[in-house]
Amino acid sequence: MINKPPFKWAGSKARVMPELSKHLPEGKRLVEPFAGSCAVMMNTDYDAYLIADANHHLVNAYIMMAHHTDALLAELEVLFCAGSVGTESQRGEFYYCMRTRLNHDGTLTAIQKAACFLYLNRHGYNGMCRYNLRGEFNVPFGKYKSPYFPANEIRAFAEKAKRAAFICADFTETLALIVPGDVIYCDPPYNPLTGKASFTNYHSTAFNTAYQQRLAGMLINLADAGYPVIASNSDSDLTHSQYGHGQFDMHKISVGRSVGAATGGESVAPEIIAVRLPQVSAGVCE
Repeated sequence: MINKPPFKWAGSKARVMPELSKHLPEGKRLVEPFAGSCAVMMNTDYDAYLIADANHHLVNAYIMMAHHTDALLAELEVLFCAGSVGTESQRGEFYYCMRTRLNHDGTLTAIQKAACFLYLNRHGYNGMCRYNLRGEFNVPFGKYKSPYFPANEIRAFAEKAKRAAFICADFTETLALIVPGDVIYCDPPYNPLTGKASFTNYHSTAFNTAYQQRLAGMLINLADAGYPVIASNSDSDLTHSQYGHGQFDMHKISVGRSVGAATGGESVAPEIIAVRLPQVSAGVCE
């Protein structure tokens, strides 16, 4: 059974955990610089977790789910109830009101901000998390009739979060915090596939090729230093140039994707799990 995270999330690793878990070695702490929905944390069993993301709305939601669970659920229930009243047009109007509130209401408490973000996540189009150049959340209304209220998932998250530390940081800051015993898993915005549209603007700045190159270089250095490193990305020429050439073992998988697929359908995207684990000398016991 897969433990579902509280968020709907484009690119969530919930679907691929049976395959991904085969490549995640034992260790004391799992470090995720691009934690996203936290599907990997929810479906692994490390002693500790360092959960990071550059999205301050997302990290605030992690912290509020972990440490103010009941208050957050009460606030979120109010929003779900208010957003379910009326016609589709009226529900959409409420959604856009909440989107404006998240982006511009400086009086929101941390709990209110987290509830607003979770409400928008569950009611926005296809679980997308997208921002414009001004840093404003701009995902359109999803027009769902009965969005799922993730109370059980939030409580399960809070229980698992007892082992976790949460930080709002970019990948360079997070990878600077690596210590012996850590396992590193990176799931960045993906390299574009040749001839296909690519979505990398999860924040106001696109995660472009320069960022991809810098990330790959840092992961190679950490792998050279003896840390176990696992990274997901598209099965693209860029990914192979960044992680191939004997630097990592490249494992190909196919993953169903709903974002960008035809209405009522689903596309299948090829992905790579790049793996580099420390070499253990024969006769040596760790």
